[in-house]
Amino acid sequence: MSKQKPGRKHRTPQKRAPRHPSVPSPRAAAPVLPGGGGLPLRGSLDQTAMLLQHAKPDQLVELVLPHLWAALADGRVPANVCVDACMTLRNAYGQLGVRAELLPVDLTVQYKDGGGTRYGSLTPSWTGTSWNGHCVLVLPDSERFVDATVEQFEEIREIGAGPMIGKVTLSAHGDGSMMKPGAQVMLQRGDLVLTYTIAGPDALASIVEHPEAAAHADGHRRTGVNVASFTLAALRGEGVRGRAMQAPHPRLRALLRAVQDAPYEADEAGDVRFRLADQTGCEQWLRLDEIPLPSTVPAAWPRS
Repeated sequence: MSKQKPGRKHRTPQKRAPRHPSVPSPRAAAPVLPGGGGLPLRGSLDQTAMLLQHAKPDQLVELVLPHLWAALADGRVPANVCVDACMTLRNAYGQLGVRAELLPVDLTVQYKDGGGTRYGSLTPSWTGTSWNGHCVLVLPDSERFVDATVEQFEEIREIGAGPMIGKVTLSAHGDGSMMKPGAQVMLQRGDLVLTYTIAGPDALASIVEHPEAAAHADGHRRTGVNVASFTLAALRGEGVRGRAMQAPHPRLRALLRAVQDAPYEADEAGDVRFRLADQTGCEQWLRLDEIPLPSTVPAAWPRS
């Protein structure tokens, strides 16, 4: 597990982004996570643009957000940062009104000839500040399964299809988990079959109860807010906003109404702000989590 650098103090925004970007381009991606290894994460703006063009209203946020995160991080972040990615994307989804939960897994990649390779562990552990396991996200309300860093595994990376997103069947269990430990999710990627085996509550506790999670919680939240901001900017673009306003996420719809076509800027640290008028008509630069919304709008996830 790679680590988040402490967030820099806010700087005056330096660059104005286009009003109606198909896919927004920041000056800087989310802060690079030091200490990671492996190949750099790859992302594709073309894949993101294709999803923006064709995804149905109920798919837009769930599909676009991890692809856009990967595109923003392209070449800047090690690929084997599944916990940091999940923590960041959990916050990003939550800012747009989508509940997301961490799900530690064991992954087996089976080849066409019957051979296979196993990754992750059902009993993950820490080595220093690195977590030895694999982690994905589950979206309980839409029953989707998101593996944002699946391309850290070379045979999957060669296919070049980006994050893995699939449908699953969920049921709540007595231990609070969304999927029963030992349950399996099988997804296809090219000629490969990916079998995810769900780890138990102890594996989840090894992440969320570890001091490293608390130490970097603010950084994950900050980066998640920035990723959500770029996603919101993309979803308000021409040919996309109408479908986004039909998405089953009241918070997303409220944010789209609030920002309209307001300009936004990203500073060199990647912090994003929208130029909006306050109640007195005075314009100011606001982060996504600072934008005032009606009291009837659901709060962002995660909720304490």
